[in-house]
Amino acid sequence: MDKITLERIKLAHPKVREELLEQYTEINNRLPMNVRLRFAYVFRTPYEQHKLFIQRPRVTKADSWQSIHNYGLAFDIVMLYDKNGDGTFELASWELNKYWMQVVEYFKLKGWEWGGDFKSFKDYPHFQKSFGLSWQQMKAKIDSGDFTIENGIKYINL
Repeated sequence: MDKITLERIKLAHPKVREELLEQYTEINNRLPMNVRLRFAYVFRTPYEQHKLFIQRPRVTKADSWQSIHNYGLAFDIVMLYDKNGDGTFELASWELNKYWMQVVEYFKLKGWEWGGDFKSFKDYPHFQKSFGLSWQQMKAKIDSGDFTIENGIKYINL
């Protein structure tokens, strides 16, 4: 499994962390041996989010605190391929191929919302669980102190 992704999962919201690790393990076991899933992002700081927001060409419409990543309740994917058969998985791809769609269908069945289904701004690598809350409601929880802190990260109470 991808050590980078395993470290990133540790930063996910405590409410989804264990389930996300189990699901990540399961989908990787379903993929061929030369294909691995990596989470490009899980938790993202408001500063990191703002940097992405101002980047051109545009990769997100969400500024600081407007992204579900800022609350540890989202992840973005990239597929890694071992083209040489030596276990290096050096080729990263965002191609919407059969393996990508296998991952999409798996996480949708597990209750994750896929950014490829968004109406206005298709975000194909993105998955989230908002627990019925908008980003404005999540931000209000941060502003009102309705959160816990773990490893310096504010996680809203769900």
